[in-house]
Amino acid sequence: MTEQTAAADPVHAFIAQAVAEHDVVLFMKGTPDSPRCGFSSLAVQILDHVGAPFVGVDVLQDEALREGIKTFTDWPTIPQLYVKGEFVGGSDIVREMFQSGELQALMAEKGVALGEA
Repeated sequence: MTEQTAAADPVHAFIAQAVAEHDVVLFMKGTPDSPRCGFSSLAVQILDHVGAPFVGVDVLQDEALREGIKTFTDWPTIPQLYVKGEFVGGSDIVREMFQSGELQALMAEKGVALGEA
C-alpha cells in the first residue's frame, strides 16, 4: 500500500495510523474484554497469555472498517494481527506461531516487551 492510496481512502488511512501508533494491534470482532467471535477470542487469549500489550480495534463498529481491513492487507478474514507495523496474520497463523514459539520470538525480535499474563 502506498502513502497516496492511504491518503485517498480514509479507512485505510485510519488503519495505517493505528498500526503506526501502536506496537501491537488486533483488528477484531468485538473488544479484548468482550470478543464477539471465537477466532477473535482465541487471538485475544493468546496475546494475553504471552503478556503482549495490545490495542484491539472493533471492526463491527463500522462496516467500512470491517471491509477496509480486508482490502488493506488483501487478507479475507478477521481478526488480523499487526506487530510493529507488520501484518502477521489471522487467528490460525497466530495460534500456530504461538504453539511453535515463533510469536514470542517475533515479539522479542521487534522489541515488544512481554509482561506477565
